[in-house]
Amino acid sequence: MSPKDWALTLFLTSLPIIGLILLFIWAFGSGNDPVKANFAKGALILAAIVIVIYIIIFVIFGASMMSSF
Repeated sequence: MSPKDWALTLFLTSLPIIGLILLFIWAFGSGNDPVKANFAKGALILAAIVIVIYIIIFVIFGASMMSSF
């Protein structure tokens, strides 16, 4: 992939809903560049880890806030 392709890929993945949809298409679709597919799979794994961490933090702080009331 050329630098222009990477710049376009990073720009598209930064868009909120469209980026997530494109990551799934690039990761699991057929006929995609293997480098882009691996990038998309890695980005989805990192996104899942961040979401799990956020859920854990919200549950912990939500429980402590509810117990203070």
